[in-house]
Amino acid sequence: MKKVLMLHGVNHNMFGKRDPKQYGTITLDEINESLTNLAKELDVEVEFFQTNSEGEMCERIHKAYQEGFDAVLINAGAWTHYSYGLRDALAILTVPVLELHMSNVHAREEFRHYSVISPIAKGVIVGLGSDVYLLGLRAAANIIHNKVRV
Repeated sequence: MKKVLMLHGVNHNMFGKRDPKQYGTITLDEINESLTNLAKELDVEVEFFQTNSEGEMCERIHKAYQEGFDAVLINAGAWTHYSYGLRDALAILTVPVLELHMSNVHAREEFRHYSVISPIAKGVIVGLGSDVYLLGLRAAANIIHNKVRV
């Protein structure tokens, strides 16, 4: 079975409590549960990882390379805008990387308008709340099952 890694970045453990105007009230556990349910329908396995440590995130990406995942979804949070270390770790991967953001980063503060990850991502989904995760998993499954050409 094809494997997808969902990487949740800094502060995502606080979803449901942190800035509900931007992120709603859904929790990280609820997001992961909805992804697990969808993964069954899409005939893929999904594994989750969340950390507030940039180094741990890079280490998990290195491990994903070694473990042979078929796609990676990432919402890097604030690291999106400045972490060249995270970008370089993702660039090691030879599988599709999809960048996700619940809020519309282009309608927020100026510093959020730029992503160091986007140039190496297969695609970017922003601004649709927690649906970005489901859309991202659907897109990843379509890519790895060769249902779409990108």
